[in-house]
Amino acid sequence: MKFVEPPSCSSASTIVFVGKDKRGRWVVQEQNGLFGGLFVNRAQAVKYALFENGHHPETIVELSRAIELDMGGEHPASEPVLAKLQ
Repeated sequence: MKFVEPPSCSSASTIVFVGKDKRGRWVVQEQNGLFGGLFVNRAQAVKYALFENGHHPETIVELSRAIELDMGGEHPASEPVLAKLQ
């Protein structure tokens, strides 16, 4: 097994979800749980998501519903998405 340092995402097809949790913190969650984190503002969340996904804004999806950080690999989008960041 080969371990890779950040950016953690080697493929532009990996989706990164950005949204707020129930406490109002900004959450970044890669679709397969490869990376994620909690942030105090949207700008820092998006900056982190872009760094981790190799600067592919087309793969960042902002959710309209609450999202909880889950590094167990669960897919956080169970309903339609509000908007993509472009």
